Amino acid sequence: MTGVLIVAALVLLGGGIAVAVGLSRSREPVTIEDRIAEFATLERPPTLEELELSAPFFERVLIPMLRSISELVGRLTPRQQIEATQHSLELAGYPYGWGSAEFVGVRLLATLLLGAMGVALSVLGQDLQFLVRILLAVGGVVGGYYLPSLWLKSKISQRQRAVIRALPDALDLLTICVEAGLGFDAAMAKVAEKWDNELSQAFSRVIQELQLGKLRREALRDMADGMEVPDISSFVAAIIQADQLGVSIARVLRIQSDQMRVRRRQRAEEMARAATLRILPPVAFFIFPSIFVVLLGPPMIQMLTSDVGLFSFGGF
Repeated sequence: MTGVLIVAALVLLGGGIAVAVGLSRSREPVTIEDRIAEFATLERPPTLEELELSAPFFERVLIPMLRSISELVGRLTPRQQIEATQHSLELAGYPYGWGSAEFVGVRLLATLLLGAMGVALSVLGQDLQFLVRILLAVGGVVGGYYLPSLWLKSKISQRQRAVIRALPDALDLLTICVEAGLGFDAAMAKVAEKWDNELSQAFSRVIQELQLGKLRREALRDMADGMEVPDISSFVAAIIQADQLGVSIARVLRIQSDQMRVRRRQRAEEMARAATLRILPPVAFFIFPSIFVVLLGPPMIQMLTSDVGLFSFGGF
């Protein structure tokens, strides 16, 4: 029984690592020019079977298998939870191109993997108490279920921080472009063309939605809802209000740019003040003891080893 559990845990571990590596592989965007150049070098157009076999093993086998399992689990998952997962993935910028189905599959895989490892450890630990074995098994299942959510929250925080850092410079460029005579949509397209970060990708998505016929205010509101960054929300609200009231967008952008630079300076000052508090624990627990050992160590050793030391007064 123990050998079967070990083999099952190893198989699940290997499968989990393989799927994680396959899903985390960066997909390089393929442009139309690259596709045309690729087909131009071929003597005959490839068949559908050849195109399918040319795809990597992860995309041909593992990802469809994971997606089918995820869709099966998704049918049993409440719709509200699926919508919350989709919104969280949107806030994270859809890492690795995952949708809600792929994320549910990853969560299921992590739960099975860590749960099997916890059960295997509880069975192998014969010397452990019964309560400790139960905690190992339950902890593996609970950890496998919640670890993907923690990873997704960290991705959301990273994306929001990247947007906050890029926003002041983007507003400066938007202001310069609008004051130079470009329209607001063309200025956003210029920002999306010049940079490659989370904010420029969001601007590029807004431009694509505008080209498909979506209203500007709706596209901007969707962008703000997909980030949940207060600075972006205030910027979008100011642009929409200026558009509705007929106020000069260049003037609004200039005011927003000045405000964002002030906020960036305030955040830097706040981080500098917080650094003094964060540095206290390592100083108190690591640096001060080392200094005490270096300064007081030699005198203490000398006092303990000398004839007229601290303990030599015991004869009186």
